[in-house]
Order: sequence, then C-alpha cells, then structure tokens
Amino acid sequence: MLDATQRKDIKSGQSVAIVLKQDQRSGILTHGIVRDILTKSPNHHHGIKVRLMSGEVGRVKEIN
Repeated sequence: MLDATQRKDIKSGQSVAIVLKQDQRSGILTHGIVRDILTKSPNHHHGIKVRLMSGEVGRVKEIN
C-alpha cells in the first residue's frame, strides 16, 4: 500500500487528494494531479507537501 507520509511513494503525475492549509481544520480534501513534490525529507508525519497541476499546494492525505 502507498503511504502519503513517504516521499518515495509519491510521483509527479499521480492522482492524489490533498488538504490545503486553509482546510486543515475542516479536513476538506482537494483532488488533483501532482506537479511538484515540495517536501525535501524522505517522510513527513502530516503528509508530503505537493503542488498540484492547478497550482494548489497542500499535504497529501490519500494516493488514488
């Protein structure tokens, strides 16, 4: 199973669900395609930060 907290499991072009900074309290997920991986470390306990093709930035919660 792919893990949203592991950088190695996330690739550019992948379909993911992220939580945007302003949606962290509500937990609303935004779906899109990964353009850039912004987290440099191999893992992050809140999810790897990515930029979607739409330009939105957030942490990955689900890998589709």
